[in-house]
Amino acid sequence: MPAYVMFKRLIYRNYRAYTGITFRFGRRVTPAGWLVLIGLMLAAALGLDTTQTLAYQAFTFLFFCVVMAVFASFFARPKLSFERILPKFGTAGEPLRYQVLVKNPRGRSQRALSLIEDLPDPRPSFEEFVSTPEPGEEKRNWYDRSQGWYRWEYLVSQNSKAAATEVVLPTIPAKGNLEVPLELLPSKRGFLRLQGMVVLTPDPFGIFRTIRKFALPETVMILPKRYAIPRVELPGITKYQQGGVSMASSIGESEEFVALRDYRSGDPLRHIHWKSFAKLGKPVVKEFQDEFFVRHALVLDTFDVPLHSELFEEAVSVAASFSYTIHTQDTLLDLMFVGPQAYCFTTGRGVGQTEQMLEILAAVQPCREKEFSSLKQIVLEHLDAVSGVICILLSWDNERQNFIEQLKVMGVPVLVFVVTEEDAELAPGPMADKPENFRPLPLGKIGEELAKL
Repeated sequence: MPAYVMFKRLIYRNYRAYTGITFRFGRRVTPAGWLVLIGLMLAAALGLDTTQTLAYQAFTFLFFCVVMAVFASFFARPKLSFERILPKFGTAGEPLRYQVLVKNPRGRSQRALSLIEDLPDPRPSFEEFVSTPEPGEEKRNWYDRSQGWYRWEYLVSQNSKAAATEVVLPTIPAKGNLEVPLELLPSKRGFLRLQGMVVLTPDPFGIFRTIRKFALPETVMILPKRYAIPRVELPGITKYQQGGVSMASSIGESEEFVALRDYRSGDPLRHIHWKSFAKLGKPVVKEFQDEFFVRHALVLDTFDVPLHSELFEEAVSVAASFSYTIHTQDTLLDLMFVGPQAYCFTTGRGVGQTEQMLEILAAVQPCREKEFSSLKQIVLEHLDAVSGVICILLSWDNERQNFIEQLKVMGVPVLVFVVTEEDAELAPGPMADKPENFRPLPLGKIGEELAKL
């Protein structure tokens, strides 16, 4: 094994052990316990010469308390069972409140217990530690880059998907139940996997707490963070949608029709009205109503994104804000993006639900296998039925500007948002004739900029 890899493995193991020990001690030692331990160390330092000071007596007393607390903690073994009552969704950046039913099977009451959610270990794997640099790491000095401590802290923070709040339980009666409110603060969208419950039991001296875990695996979907957006007058006019809402936004047989008529050559077999066919003895088909209505495309850029990209996460939040805010009672909204394959999900006018679109955005990931041209292709394929396009881009390079220029040449109104790292001026390029429809969104000011719409 090369010396460099051995060095990195040694650093990784040290950081992993240090993070684990500090986390465990942070839970296990009470605030009073920290005072006792600090007093014990001071008494040990001051009482080295027993002829000059009486500090050794304080050391003896505190040491006895610590030993007895450790010994008593081995006998603190609470026996409980739990049941969570989780909501269907949570939202990143907003408290997730839920109830936990605590059951005491013992014939005596249990008291002085604390409860906290057991979240997944945020420590990165060795492969992730070696291959994932901290943003801006190249600006650090040689020592910081070689030691990788800031990289470790960054990866731990990225892998921490939620923060749990500890709750002190009231006395649980013998053979009784207790409903306890718990709270999590999700920080990342996607699936939040809950491993179980952690019960903390203090020793009689109040120095240490016994940690006991109860497995209770469950998963809750965390929706993307959303910004407040004022009512936006989107560009575009009504367009003809062949077959009406159902035919324009779904695949398969529709139940909505305006009349029955005789079968004509070329009619799809799925439109045959079988009951009338059986009654009349000749094929009869359902005739659908053709409608004109507004339909917008919400295009999300998922390309050229590094791992743990804040730009991408903010772009998803902007898309979620629009999908949640746009009034879809009289319009259709098509979410278009490219992941492992091209996706187009429609909501509005009773087709799909806004929550379903938010669920999709909660799970979207950067695309690394395809090029931006694949997104361009899916948009152009749906352009005939689209009244206008809202583009949320991660860059404003030539390829993306050419895409916007092509949309404008085809007569499609466009609203462009570019998520940027810095508050820098971006030339509107093809949007120069409609500067009000071109909005750079710098990190840290996205909510402020969206509020100006």
